[in-house]
Amino acid sequence: MMNLKIGGDENENDIEKYWFTKDKIDKISSVHNYLDSLPQVGKVLSFSSIIDVATLLNNNKPLGTLEMGVLYTKIPETIKTEIIDPYISIKNNEARINLRIIDSQENLRRNDLIKKINYDLKNQLGLKKDEFKLAGVLILFNNLLQSLFKSQILTLGLVMIGIFLMFVILFKNIKLSLIGVIPNFIAAFFILGIIGLLGIPLDMMTITIAAITIGIAVDNSIHYIYRFKEEFTISKDYNKTINLCHSTVGKAILNTSVTIVFGFSILVLSKFIPTIYFGIFTGIAMLLAMVSVLTLLPSLILLLKPFGK
Repeated sequence: MMNLKIGGDENENDIEKYWFTKDKIDKISSVHNYLDSLPQVGKVLSFSSIIDVATLLNNNKPLGTLEMGVLYTKIPETIKTEIIDPYISIKNNEARINLRIIDSQENLRRNDLIKKINYDLKNQLGLKKDEFKLAGVLILFNNLLQSLFKSQILTLGLVMIGIFLMFVILFKNIKLSLIGVIPNFIAAFFILGIIGLLGIPLDMMTITIAAITIGIAVDNSIHYIYRFKEEFTISKDYNKTINLCHSTVGKAILNTSVTIVFGFSILVLSKFIPTIYFGIFTGIAMLLAMVSVLTLLPSLILLLKPFGK
């Protein structure tokens, strides 16, 4: 639900029966009709809805300014609290318009919708910036998602840089550090690409999958590279070292990854859709990370030969 607050003329008297001027009622009606025309918007409720009902009861004759003011003062407080006060605040000189967004709509883009409403209210309906304010759960949820998207991009970038620096300190080899980062990077972005191709929206659950993938997959890279470095100092042969690493630490990585996949697969039994997505795609991401470490990582080592020929 979104609340739209529209302030009236600040210079007018707040006397109840003189508040209902034609200018204010027309302004509320124009905004109400505009919001009701948007395909992403469902039910719209405002003081304009009450005016429409009153007009219908008055044989389709519109109520005048004086009639609305007198009617407001004569309505019992219990009724006024139920049907008028949620949409009109004479004390604060403002009107509220409540609307529901069709959240199940496939092409819904919350951020674009909010920007469009802000733009149209100023440029099409002629409202000033200080005359209206968008508020409600939709605004809070959209701000949360936007901050998640921005933080996700920054976090992934910083994490990759941090992992690279950690590898440089640990292995003291820049080429080997770059090789170690690539499988983690590919696994994380590959799963994000799958989510995008399937048209699954990013939310608080799915957006964390890439970060979890990097956090767990980097352990596999460290184990493999560290073992490769130790064995290579003895054999001085890339092929023999890779065969030895696959038969030892490779089996450990395989068993660990499969165990993690089965652990996350339990979430599929949930009845909450985002939790199911989280379990499925985290499991797929861990499989991709395992495959990358056991195939791409040794292939890059053979190709680039970080310890020299």
